[in-house]
Amino acid sequence: MIDDTTTLSAELYGHLIGLLDDRTYSPDLTSREAFAAMQQLNTLRNMLDHYAATLTGEFDRLKMTAPQGRSVRELLITMGFAPAVAGRLVHVGTADNIDGLHKHSAYGSVSLDHADAVVRGLTHIESRAGEPVTPEQRRDHTRALVSQALSGMSPAEIGKHAHQLGNTLADDTGGIPAAEDKTVNELGYHKTSDGRLDVRANLDAVAGEKLHSLVETLSAPKPQPNGSHDPRPAERKRADALETILELAQKGLADETVSCKPTGGVLLTIPADTPKLSALEFMGSVTPATAKTLGCDAGITVVIVDGDEVPLNVGREKRLFTPTQRKALLLRDKCCVKCGAPASRTQAHHLEHWIDGGATDLDNGCLLCTSCHHDVHDSGWDVVMGFDRHPWLIPPATVDPRRRPLPAYNRRSLRLDDAA
Repeated sequence: MIDDTTTLSAELYGHLIGLLDDRTYSPDLTSREAFAAMQQLNTLRNMLDHYAATLTGEFDRLKMTAPQGRSVRELLITMGFAPAVAGRLVHVGTADNIDGLHKHSAYGSVSLDHADAVVRGLTHIESRAGEPVTPEQRRDHTRALVSQALSGMSPAEIGKHAHQLGNTLADDTGGIPAAEDKTVNELGYHKTSDGRLDVRANLDAVAGEKLHSLVETLSAPKPQPNGSHDPRPAERKRADALETILELAQKGLADETVSCKPTGGVLLTIPADTPKLSALEFMGSVTPATAKTLGCDAGITVVIVDGDEVPLNVGREKRLFTPTQRKALLLRDKCCVKCGAPASRTQAHHLEHWIDGGATDLDNGCLLCTSCHHDVHDSGWDVVMGFDRHPWLIPPATVDPRRRPLPAYNRRSLRLDDAA
């Protein structure tokens, strides 16, 4: 098979060189010729991807990565393939022989993305069956999905069609109903080019109900301290609720006796001489403003390093409020000082940022929930300590042009002249 693939690759290479001669870029090139050339290139690309997948299957069969202890996907990445492409090559190349699909891929009529969708679709369909899938059923399902690919359907549409076929097969063979089948639950996420995390999930009814119930409970509107309505759109409220759920889970998982980082915790590294280069372990660089916000969070392990990335200080004891101080904050503030969220969902915020030298004591702290914490750090809200040794909120000019101080939530009936 290797010899055949090598020969075919050489032939494809020769054809590609012949196609990309000077005439392709000639000023006399017509729109019809340009269109035909692009079609040829697409066909060649699909054929090359097919043979790349075939070679990937050979890598797996020959166990080429076993001595290095790496996966075939990792080997492909070291060869220059993008991680997503390497994953698709592994899926297609190591799949059981799918005659109808491989024939069309070999002749360039099905792309690697479409072939990957077909392979994933067949795997999904067979996982839904209440009894083993017969060769006849497998051929029918393959034909249906390949027909979708040839008709111009997108990989996502092929996936949806596979889910429909899987549901039908489950109903016909006594399989688990789709709404209750945990074996097909999916949670995917990837880091985007702008440093954010894009999340996609497909959950069964029970898991979905748990998520929906928690998000709806924690995303209830929270009026502003001056009585105005919650300015956050529904999507932002749900995102804030999800972050609160993660923080609550993080607190439940934390066990600092096991490692320097709590289980489920987050690691922030701050270069001592260049704090602008602060970075999270997975998501990468963050701004100084975000680093200051994270400096208040007990679920964050902050490590200050020198130029050689040698830790100078794992800043926990001086950075975090002690349990006794936390109890004192709870006794004084009762809840989030801005919105009234329960104390169990709050963080101890430094009025003068810890990174800027702020002390970790009662007169420099207050309780803020996650979303209000972000408002204070990023949306113009300020918290100051009054002469009465209680926190006061200063709204941004967009909320109150005069920026008149507002008492903490648990003292919201208090007026400034009363305090005076």
